[in-house]
Amino acid sequence: CAGKVHRREQPPGGDRMNILDQLAEAARQRVEKAKQQTPLAEIKRQAQALPKGDLRFEKALEKPGLSFICECKKASPSKGLIAPDFPYLQIAREYEAAGADASSVLTEPKWFLGSDSYLKEIAAAVSTPCLRKDFTVDAYMLYEAKLLGASAVLLICAILDDAQLREYLAICEDLGLSALVEAHDDAEVDRALAAGARILGVNNRNLKTFTVDTENSRRLRARIPQDVLFVSESGVKTAEDVAGLVAIGADAVLIGETLMRAPDKTAKLRELKGLL
Repeated sequence: CAGKVHRREQPPGGDRMNILDQLAEAARQRVEKAKQQTPLAEIKRQAQALPKGDLRFEKALEKPGLSFICECKKASPSKGLIAPDFPYLQIAREYEAAGADASSVLTEPKWFLGSDSYLKEIAAAVSTPCLRKDFTVDAYMLYEAKLLGASAVLLICAILDDAQLREYLAICEDLGLSALVEAHDDAEVDRALAAGARILGVNNRNLKTFTVDTENSRRLRARIPQDVLFVSESGVKTAEDVAGLVAIGADAVLIGETLMRAPDKTAKLRELKGLL
């Protein structure tokens, strides 16, 4: 049954911490190691020395019609290994050729088998803006994202307090990075809006249990003002799913596993767009 799958595939220590807590804790440990190599003051200096970003990710989502954020993902905690062969540059170029508006690149190394180098190479190889998909727990990671060539970062309400949300949004503004602020319930949507989020992502996957409920976007849509970009994340598998999100006024959809498992990603994206 599905419950057994969740218990078997969730990272070790699930009895004490939920999956999201473990991902956040692992990210904190990564940041501490990174700071030993390059101190915060130095990485901040390097990031601020680069030209300020032009909010390309945000602008890509503002265009008329539904925007597609296509994900480069090798594995996940709930599904295990998704792409044993992972020609990430080829995948990113396929997405771009198929009309993706943005790319999402996993850099979390432990459970998603992501890498900073994937993001750096993809951002240099394609013209579409790239989202650094990781579990941001420290301002350090925002400066890293800037240096890796990201146009946007992910801020997850469930692992950040209100002060962190405001601080990180201010740093993003300073660097010219877009911030996709992710919420999963009413309270998190309200917190994201209070912090000043301009792009709000509703995750249909509960990151504490990794169960998926695509009705989550529909339920929370009414709480999100029309002048805030609304992104639906996870669980989108068919053109019908996409049409349903268009009907509730989504500005963008983030699609990962469905595209990653498709042998022909260009054809799959066209199918999801209703072009086939």
